[in-house]
Amino acid sequence: MPHEARAVVALKKGAPVEVLPILVPDPGPGEVLVTVQACGVCHTDLHYRDGAIGDDFPYLLGHEAAGVIEAVGPGVTELAPGDYVVLAWRAPCGRCRACRRARPWYCFASRNATQPMTLLGGTSRTKSGGGTELTAALGIGAFAEKTLVAAGQAVKVDPSARPEAAGLIGCGVMAGYGAAVHTGGVGSGDTVAVIGCGGVGNAAIAGASRAGARRVIAVDLDDGKLDAAERFGATDTVNSRGTDPVEAVRALTGGHGADVVIDAVGRPETYRQAFYMRDLAGTLVQVGVPEPDMRIELPLIDLFSRGGALKSSWYGDCLPSRDFPVLIDLFLSGKFDLERFISETIGLDDLEPAFAKMQRGEVLRSVVVV
Repeated sequence: MPHEARAVVALKKGAPVEVLPILVPDPGPGEVLVTVQACGVCHTDLHYRDGAIGDDFPYLLGHEAAGVIEAVGPGVTELAPGDYVVLAWRAPCGRCRACRRARPWYCFASRNATQPMTLLGGTSRTKSGGGTELTAALGIGAFAEKTLVAAGQAVKVDPSARPEAAGLIGCGVMAGYGAAVHTGGVGSGDTVAVIGCGGVGNAAIAGASRAGARRVIAVDLDDGKLDAAERFGATDTVNSRGTDPVEAVRALTGGHGADVVIDAVGRPETYRQAFYMRDLAGTLVQVGVPEPDMRIELPLIDLFSRGGALKSSWYGDCLPSRDFPVLIDLFLSGKFDLERFISETIGLDDLEPAFAKMQRGEVLRSVVVV
């Protein structure tokens, strides 16, 4: 019997989102029904609303969430009703070429629920008799009272962590932390620069600090964000509004540049800065998501002569089943302050103002409490 729920839907490109009733199916084989408790507002949600990721409207937004398993489908043995979970948009399939090579964090066939969630009512009908099918953002769709996901997308964690904080590791915090620890391979004694001190950038700063970096340089245009970066572990800050950030980072690293530079913005200007901000043979990690029409041009001789590695970080190269419980345990032991990322808590009806605050750089994370 389908479950009725309120949810945030982007009906068409660039239009304000709406809170509408949807139908969520009972879980089928390999699926679980989740009662959502909290979901963070991520830039990716805005990209979906604006059509920068795809054109499969209407979209059911939200993907950075924590909640409780309400029901499990046939064949699900590792989860049970009542389990407290964080949702992951990567659920390794175990069969693709990346998984077979023991690199499940690159899984090319990540699992999602196969049954669609649908709008309640309307004239467009599916073959099963439901309303218009919704495309769940990143296969989750968690700005909703309930959602349906593949069992592998629901990672059981310690229920002592309140959902407003726990859900953040489902995307932004994991992406930033993993960009430093997994993709960048930051180690003891390294120098690190992070461009962009929003939620993802500050998670990268926290990750680099925990990994033993001796110097973590935060770069941003906003003094308020730079102040926050220091609380996450930055040893130095650079306001790039009136300062050449490349020269500033070089000056702070003995004239050499940083061992690892993390671009948490994802624009051609910041990528170029990150490229030249590295020491010779240094590593550039891009974790900020660019828009499809953005381009970068660099002299080929510089690509050759500067050496090193240019990497993209997909979800912090994480393995959710391994990494989510670790980050929750660090949080509960007082070693990783997830609460510091929460700027405000809001309701389902407050998403458009939250998008505006995010675009203006006024928040690290707005969190929808369902």
